[in-house]
Amino acid sequence: FEAAAGGRGGLGNAALVSRARKAPGFALLGEKGETRDLTLELKTVADVGLIGFPSAGKSALVSVISAAKPKIADYPFTTLAPNLGVVSAGDNTFTTADVPGLIPGASAGRGLGLDFLRHIERCAVLVHVVDCATAEPGRDPLSDIEAIEAELAAYTPTMQGDSVLGDLVDRPRAVVLNKIDVPEAREMAEFVRDDIVAERGWPVFLVSTVSREGLRPLTFALAEMVSAYRAAQPEPVARRPVIRPIRAGETGFNVEPDGDGGFVVRGSRPERWVHQTNFDNDEAVGYLGDRLARLGVEDELLRLGATPGCAVTIGEMTFDWEPATPAGVDVTLSGRGTDSRLERTERVGAAERKIARKQRREQSDEA
Repeated sequence: FEAAAGGRGGLGNAALVSRARKAPGFALLGEKGETRDLTLELKTVADVGLIGFPSAGKSALVSVISAAKPKIADYPFTTLAPNLGVVSAGDNTFTTADVPGLIPGASAGRGLGLDFLRHIERCAVLVHVVDCATAEPGRDPLSDIEAIEAELAAYTPTMQGDSVLGDLVDRPRAVVLNKIDVPEAREMAEFVRDDIVAERGWPVFLVSTVSREGLRPLTFALAEMVSAYRAAQPEPVARRPVIRPIRAGETGFNVEPDGDGGFVVRGSRPERWVHQTNFDNDEAVGYLGDRLARLGVEDELLRLGATPGCAVTIGEMTFDWEPATPAGVDVTLSGRGTDSRLERTERVGAAERKIARKQRREQSDEA
């Protein structure tokens, strides 16, 4: 989506009052805002991520070990977004999320796999939920685990460089052999349990979300794994503020010849001042000239050989330069620094008032 950030507002004329400028007839314009196109990804943050094939019982498991109420149905991809649940095991509490079903090719985007995989990037413990009662040909608990592990190994977390969790392959694992309330599933789970432990070295739990068998040992074991993982993580180091003082003698701008007899002034302050100036107001233009002169732009232009009337570019504006009244420059070269109100002659001077009083006394004596 498109995000817009407003710039700082300008100053009104009341903020520009000074000892020499009692009633400013101008104001400063506001600065430009920023517009950017951002792509944001929502990633579920959970301690335990339940992963596995569709319809393996992940949502059902979350519903029985926590107070979450996810949608549960007997068809693939029932879960389209992760469901978070808070699990309590004694004095320990952790969050768990059922990641929507993964299939072979998920790391390449098949079946919305990338949309599902991103939700496990921040999980501390990954739990394989295996459907031991599946009747699909070519599937068994060992092959299901190998297929999911292959997708995790092929997936590169988008935030891996900023994450303290490291690669997905290094995360602690556990295996849940689900649906042991079915006799054939129980037999299969007991048959492959030792093979999983011997081959992978992961803890294996036989559970049933229907009969609630094996859930308590599972929750306490996951709580211990999460606690151990948290304790093994390094303490977060607070970012130290970096203060970069301005070097002595640094003006904050630079002036360069443009090759055509003109000059280009670069710097955040003069460019911002130009953007804030209403060039339809002569007083505002004069105020800009005063600010540039105080900053030292005028002196630098003179040092580089700028002459009155040469083109000077600041930001997006190019104008004919008319110097103020620095030392060594004839005041007649510039019309700035004058005030038309001071040139009015309607006001009667002291000498004229003295002559007028003398005439009135003479008229009074004659009368």
